[in-house]
Amino acid sequence: MNGNRFTEYRVVYIAEGGCGTLLLGSSGLPMKKIEAELNALAAEGWQVVFQVLEQKRFWLFWEREAMIVTLGR
Repeated sequence: MNGNRFTEYRVVYIAEGGCGTLLLGSSGLPMKKIEAELNALAAEGWQVVFQVLEQKRFWLFWEREAMIVTLGR
């Protein structure tokens, strides 16, 4: 980090849809939803501090991808 000191943090969790995972095996992250949510938060003064992608087991046979984004201002 370039010396920024944030006084407030927010964590956003965005997961791929369950129906797409069940029907297609994998549907990917909803990029339009991610873009809209991050743009709205940026307009409020939030900045992305850290992000991570995770893959979790979904029910028995499938895996579901999710994105966890930490924002600060």
